[in-house]
Amino acid sequence: MPQSAADPAATPARFAEQARACLPSGLDGTTAEDIADMVALTARLMAIRSTASRPAEVARCADVIAAWLADNAIPCIRMEHEGVPSLLAGNPAHAAPLALLVHFDVVDGADELFTPRIDTAEGVLHGRGAIDDKYAVALALVLCRRCLRDLAARGRGPEALPLVLVITGDEETGGRNGAFRALPHIRADFCVALDGGSPGSVIIKEKGVIDLVLTAKGKSAHGARPWLGENAVDALVRDYEALKPLFPGLYPALATPGTPPPPQPDAHWHRTMNLGLLHAGTAVNQVPAEAVAHLDVRYTEHDDPHRIVADMRAAVRGELAVTRLEPLFVTGDTPWLDRLLRHAPGTATGCAHGASDARFLTDLSMAGVVWGAEGETSQHTDSEHLLIPSLAPVYEALLALAREAAETGA
Repeated sequence: MPQSAADPAATPARFAEQARACLPSGLDGTTAEDIADMVALTARLMAIRSTASRPAEVARCADVIAAWLADNAIPCIRMEHEGVPSLLAGNPAHAAPLALLVHFDVVDGADELFTPRIDTAEGVLHGRGAIDDKYAVALALVLCRRCLRDLAARGRGPEALPLVLVITGDEETGGRNGAFRALPHIRADFCVALDGGSPGSVIIKEKGVIDLVLTAKGKSAHGARPWLGENAVDALVRDYEALKPLFPGLYPALATPGTPPPPQPDAHWHRTMNLGLLHAGTAVNQVPAEAVAHLDVRYTEHDDPHRIVADMRAAVRGELAVTRLEPLFVTGDTPWLDRLLRHAPGTATGCAHGASDARFLTDLSMAGVVWGAEGETSQHTDSEHLLIPSLAPVYEALLALAREAAETGA
């Protein structure tokens, strides 16, 4: 029967016991124990409501992680920017062949989502943060502990760790006070952002993001005499329709004849636009003098984001303001990708339409990928969950990669 953290039996030891029952056969004993510890730690972190609306809980979650690192003799320093905590752990010089990028903040949700529970029959951990991204924090910590123990058995210390961990607290709100601030303080040849993908798909591309606000003006009048005014919504709709031809992959019927589509790794690998928020008017019996639309544009490596903005401004009569422009993420040319794939047989490369903190690697010229366990795209939903058996191939591959880095001194 599934247990929950609200039950007296749902202790860390009980979560670990349940996790063992979910693991595939054939794992070596140490790895199985590591994953059981990982699930128990994940559940402990999930019970902390570390959302942007609760900064004290974000800080408490960072405290718990820092205490775990201290208990396991893993070097760690804490940073803070604009009240957002981040932790740098692992190699005390914050320089290593490999980096793992994870985050412990989560999106809000119903109270019951913060009571983690395991369905042993299905091998599933349920609750907020199960897949996004507290399992990844636990995986990074347990992996670092395993590497440190390997080194200690050979008479070496933390300074030989092939890992540096970047653990942040604001990925869900843009990462500008977390990863953006913390990543410049490390040096690594290859970074794995454990925040997406699945065991069978290593993400090597993520789209860039442009957030814009489109404002259309009209003339107010009484709703009973609309001919005396100019409805700003009409102007906004005209502008919105004028923007659609700039996104031929999304609106193929409006594409300019003869325009060749760019190469696409999947059917939707093209720039997109979504009108997500719309505001107009103050009363039902008044012609609105202003209408505002918030647009979310995603672009690929085939696009120039500044040209997109320029073309959009040329197409509309209203005012178009950029509120956020984020770089896209592309792995780049690195031998580490082949090494990772070698340790993860059957895994292929892929692309993602969403964005993560991996985009901050681009400006640092740091090669990396986005990868992770399986959550069946349940992040941010009321059914968020983690498939516990999927931890095994990710953990085993990263452990093998770290050991290769430690042995070769790469």
